[in-house]
Amino acid sequence: MPGSEPTPPTPSSPYDARPWLAHYPVGVPTDYAFPLVPLTRLLDDAASSFPTRTALAFFGATTSYRELKEAVDRFAGALRGLGVGRGDRVAVVLPNCPQNVITVFATLRLGAVVVQHDPLSTEAELRRQLADCGAEVVVCLDRGYAVVASVRADTAVQHVVVASFTEFLPTAARFTRRLPVGRAKRARDVLSTPIPRGAPVERFLPLLKDAPPARQVEVDPETDLALLQYTGGTTGVTRGAMLTHHNLVSDAYMNRLWDTGAAAGREVTLGVLPLSHLYGLTVCLNATVLLGGTLVLLPSFDVDQVLAAVERWRPTMFPGVPPIYQALLDCPRITDHDLSSIRVCVSGAMRLPTELQQRFEEVTGGRLVEGYGLTETSPSTHCNPITGERRVGSIGLPLPGTHCRVLDPEDPSREVPPGRAGELAVKGPQVFLGYWKDAVEPLTDDDWFLTGDIVVMDEDGFFTVVDRKKELVVVGGLNVYPSEVEQVLRTLPGVADAAVVGVEDERHVETVTAFVVAAAGSDLTEQDVVAHCRSELSSYKVPRAVRFSAELPRSAVGKVQRRVLGEQEQAEKAARKHAASA
Repeated sequence: MPGSEPTPPTPSSPYDARPWLAHYPVGVPTDYAFPLVPLTRLLDDAASSFPTRTALAFFGATTSYRELKEAVDRFAGALRGLGVGRGDRVAVVLPNCPQNVITVFATLRLGAVVVQHDPLSTEAELRRQLADCGAEVVVCLDRGYAVVASVRADTAVQHVVVASFTEFLPTAARFTRRLPVGRAKRARDVLSTPIPRGAPVERFLPLLKDAPPARQVEVDPETDLALLQYTGGTTGVTRGAMLTHHNLVSDAYMNRLWDTGAAAGREVTLGVLPLSHLYGLTVCLNATVLLGGTLVLLPSFDVDQVLAAVERWRPTMFPGVPPIYQALLDCPRITDHDLSSIRVCVSGAMRLPTELQQRFEEVTGGRLVEGYGLTETSPSTHCNPITGERRVGSIGLPLPGTHCRVLDPEDPSREVPPGRAGELAVKGPQVFLGYWKDAVEPLTDDDWFLTGDIVVMDEDGFFTVVDRKKELVVVGGLNVYPSEVEQVLRTLPGVADAAVVGVEDERHVETVTAFVVAAAGSDLTEQDVVAHCRSELSSYKVPRAVRFSAELPRSAVGKVQRRVLGEQEQAEKAARKHAASA
């Protein structure tokens, strides 16, 4: 009829219809024009709008946004003096500390590429990554210098800049404070570690003070790299994910848009997640700077330090992982502290147990929601609503600007309908360019990234992770999802933790192997574990072997590393076979 509205085209699939948009919280835009700017623009804007606002807090020391920008510009000048230019890689081997933040933005100021490394990397890991990225400048902590020095000759490294915790602490604190910076939560180290006399190093603070400031180098946000982040990806082989300025800016904005209750210049983020991991870099650092908020830096997770930081800084945002929240709830002293300032917590990296979620919200009065992402997606793609309806047990809804499909794992050209499990495919401005020095194209012809995660989308657009595609165990042609078996194991009294992997036997047939951490005082046996699983699972899902361990290997953000367990089991099987034939 004349004057009637045109009929919109019918979506070609239920995923193109984006059913999740109908469940967005009030105030969250369905689409957004993410700015095409360098990542450093977030810092520049914050310094302009909130120059005297505390940007960084580090054990009694504070740095305003004006001071942070000045330090970034000067250290960029120092890096330029060491020969760093556009496109060069700068390796950052630092825990959470002001020097990490300064180095990141200073590198980007020059149009160079940040390469974050776990400061607890082994020599083999660091050697492989430094050689691969070709960094000629490394910035490390004094206590980590020995590892850098041991691999330097096997890499392209020309300059090592050594930082110390003492550089950004008040004078009194340098002599009295001991910081937890080790792998275990109780590990403690002195503030500084002596560097051998005559070692070929530069010192961070003198470089910073003596260098002239540098201006922002022009970059193309959509094509110029900001970050190389090493990850196991969807194959388990460690590779550098290439992330652009636009990738990282877009993901910071997605997190900002999702939290409609956040107020610019007023939020305080508790930064326990390592900045060497993309989850910490984006959700703690970039998203906080975008807000002009305060980032409280902790070098590692320690219950006492977290509780002290909460009392001192009254954080409103506390990104984390389930083991962090659980450790706080298990602390008998938690009732002596006021956690009511915490407004929102986003949990990632692994499934968030419902009971943990409920208890933590009761204690803090804040909102704890589960999200999802990968290194290749900068990392955030999904999150449960912070306000309004959420679906416990799900990873929530795709963030603004994010498109998703669920595909047949055996034939990615075919979609599976809502309610059926398939591989999650993601498309959006936060999706990376590809892997460093890898000729294999990780994206489809129309720019979809296959995540390797098996998910289900319900009719309302909420997604639930079933398991990792690459960690599926195939028994007699039937799929076994490790997480399903692990959930059953954790219901057995006496089991403190559990992980399940597939291990090949001599016939190259996979069998289900369970790794169990027994609770203190438990006399649990392998027979107990198997009997419990038989009562709860189909026979092909029951573990054929049970290994008891003191602990499970975890990544920097606390995620169980199933691949490591599988490799250990294969190595032990080979050793037993060799011993038997000797």
